Amino acid sequence: MIQFRLKTTIQIYHKCKDFCKETQIGSGDLIITSGHIYENYLNGLIGEATLVNLREYGSGEPNDKMVESILADIKDNSYRRVIAIGGGSILDVAKLFVLKHISPVQDLFERKLPIIKEKELIMVPTTCGTGSEVTNISILELLEKKTKMGLATDELFADYAVLIPELLETLPFQSFGTSSIDAFIHAIESYLSPKANEFTKMYSKKAIELILQGYQIIVQQGEEARVSIMEKFLLASTYAGIAFGNAGCAAVHALSYPLGAKFHIPHGESNYVVFLGVFERYMRIDPNGEIKELNEFLSDVLGVSNEKVYKKMEELFHSIIPKKSLSSYGVTSEQLEEFTDSVMINQGRLLANNYVELSKKDIFEIYQSVF
Repeated sequence: MIQFRLKTTIQIYHKCKDFCKETQIGSGDLIITSGHIYENYLNGLIGEATLVNLREYGSGEPNDKMVESILADIKDNSYRRVIAIGGGSILDVAKLFVLKHISPVQDLFERKLPIIKEKELIMVPTTCGTGSEVTNISILELLEKKTKMGLATDELFADYAVLIPELLETLPFQSFGTSSIDAFIHAIESYLSPKANEFTKMYSKKAIELILQGYQIIVQQGEEARVSIMEKFLLASTYAGIAFGNAGCAAVHALSYPLGAKFHIPHGESNYVVFLGVFERYMRIDPNGEIKELNEFLSDVLGVSNEKVYKKMEELFHSIIPKKSLSSYGVTSEQLEEFTDSVMINQGRLLANNYVELSKKDIFEIYQSVF
């Protein structure tokens, strides 16, 4: 029985220029990034590579229409490597461009197209949350279906994941907060997954520990304290990606997807909104299983009793990013039913990884508890 896989080679550079020089970026490369990253770190270093600025195709979370538009614009370009340099949106979009068959994108995500990898893939994260650089999953909003969906297949594993702490130095505090909370949720959800094992739990626990300890330092010393410990957050994100890439995420992500798709809330933030609601429901259903062991670990890291770990986490997270209710985003009570139906219909892949089984009634009541 396979317990653990890491198909991606991980490299670390302290400066982006060193990465560009050693990788010999140029003709035959497709670079997908943002204008900000290009101007600040890549200008003059990529030769004749084909450059795609994702933000020219739309703002917010990526969707299938954006991918179709990029595909149309580069159809006459020949490339052998795809190099993604950016946050989760850029990494998730770039993964698709290593495939032979991409369009129609909705058909790809519904597994109606053959999945054949024909390009090399290099992933360079510029946030500390996605973990996408070491996973085989691409997440897109499918506009016709009005929700996000994931395509999980080994063909989407990167050949190389490149960690460059320099690229996170200009990350705004809000983006830092939403991305690092996303990494935390990757780690804690994968820890409780029925697919978890001692290998994945090791990565989950280290990610949880680094993030919570980092947050405590920031709360004590102020926002700028993050700069000196950013490499630890970058490592934590990759550790969490390794964990959930093997064990999977679950209900927190499943419940966040309709919310993110409808209201275009950053992925980490939408996860944060429903996180405690899901875990409080887990505790109500079965407080004595794997979650008890998890709470003991959290208790040690946070320095509080087992009974106070979630209250302490909420206080700590709120210090990084103030938590909002669903209604504050404009969600109506009528939409809770719509979101619940969407989760039950579209997110079976994620719900299979739940700590305990959640019924339709459970999911609706979780939404109500954070409304």
